[in-house]
Amino acid sequence: MTLPRRTFALLLAMTPGMGGRSVVRVLARNELLGRDNAEFLRLSPEALREEYKLTKKAVDALGGNRDEIVRRTQDLEQRLAGLGVTLVTAADAHYPTLIEEMDPDSPGVLFLYGNSKLLEARTFCVLSSRNTKPADLELIERLTEEGVLEGEVLVTGHDRPEYQRSAVVPLRWGAPRILCLDRGLFKVLGDDLRDEAFRAARLWRYEFDPNTDLVVSPFRPEADFIGVNNRVRDRLVACLSRRLDFVQVAEGGTMEGLIRLALKATRPVRVSDRCFTYRELRSLGAEILKA
Repeated sequence: MTLPRRTFALLLAMTPGMGGRSVVRVLARNELLGRDNAEFLRLSPEALREEYKLTKKAVDALGGNRDEIVRRTQDLEQRLAGLGVTLVTAADAHYPTLIEEMDPDSPGVLFLYGNSKLLEARTFCVLSSRNTKPADLELIERLTEEGVLEGEVLVTGHDRPEYQRSAVVPLRWGAPRILCLDRGLFKVLGDDLRDEAFRAARLWRYEFDPNTDLVVSPFRPEADFIGVNNRVRDRLVACLSRRLDFVQVAEGGTMEGLIRLALKATRPVRVSDRCFTYRELRSLGAEILKA
């Protein structure tokens, strides 16, 4: 049985040992060879390893009971569709161009839940390295409020003080947000995707509102956090932002790398003069914010 392309993409995305880039590689190679997904699922383990460069874990998973794999995928697809979750891969024409324009190693698969029109809005983020001091957290809040009141849409995360401090600001003003996750949708928003993403946000809004906000996750819906996920999340926040502000930037760290990526993509970047390396960052093209 040949599956619809979207169902097949979800099957691949949910296969253990299959990363987002592997999903895209399979879709692209099948299209190049004119191979339908039913034929792909009948391939030998040797062909899957040699032709598609799949990991042993992925090959073993695909070698299980094919009918059961398809049934589980269809059940999940029905559940996600009922909740309003969509899957987009880097092989799709509607993959967010903001990500492709900035990140040479963009996530191969994204799960989107909520107001996807926000991807076309004037987006911005306020980022800071870990262990930001209280005074800098206040600056994060102030810069976020300035952007929100200018009609821009905040892109942020949910599980670090630096992200949470910005994420509550749009709630106060009834403004939309884009939340990028470092784990699966169900792990953050609950099985029915109705929970606000963190405790402080629930003081302003008890339930998540998909008509207002958008949540983006490059991880399987049930996936929990692992150590490398925060870097993927940070890159996603930065890439979905048309303008980027930075409060503290650790030398040689993730935030400095995001500044370089953003400037290379000709995105406006502003850096607080509270940052020790602001003079070097100014020489790269960043505008300096007087705190």
